[in-house]
Amino acid sequence: EAQGLMLNVADPSSVKALFGTLSESKSVPTILVNNAGIASDNLFARMKQDEWDRVLATNLSSLYWVCKAAIRGMMRARWGRIVNIASVVGQIGNPGQVNYAASKSGMIGFGKSLAREVATRNITVNTIAPGYIETDMTRGMTESQSAALRGQIPSGLLGAPEDVAAAVVYLASDAARYITGETLNVNGGLHMS
Repeated sequence: EAQGLMLNVADPSSVKALFGTLSESKSVPTILVNNAGIASDNLFARMKQDEWDRVLATNLSSLYWVCKAAIRGMMRARWGRIVNIASVVGQIGNPGQVNYAASKSGMIGFGKSLAREVATRNITVNTIAPGYIETDMTRGMTESQSAALRGQIPSGLLGAPEDVAAAVVYLASDAARYITGETLNVNGGLHMS
């Protein structure tokens, strides 16, 4: 049974309230997709503390708060799937995105470490690192910016949200039971590891 619920992942009290509501209704989430992400681009020399803090709270600290709230139920169920959505920027960096790159590379390390801790409980933790996907974050680009990006991608295409969704579905399934601690690049060949 799937259930969609809203919360502010950058606010630990919001996370606690949501998982309290789930607990009261005897719901135990066993599949968790951490997909919240924001960017606040600025050259490092000009970056304000607030720009750093907001991005890290939403993109990285939220993993701690949400996974901490969800993991106990998964451990009791002795089954769980955690899929974190990072970014190719966390692997290759990008000028003007020191905060974003730090948060997304932190997600990759977080996933690997948590995977090692919970694997014996039949819980997998994996990360997807999308490249440039046609979303609200990329729709603001000019046509020349979009063309320049496509020129760097071997496939010559920006990805679709469905490309990332298919990877999530796979990693959340029993078919991926023997995959944990991995980072799956969904980026048309922009970054190959």
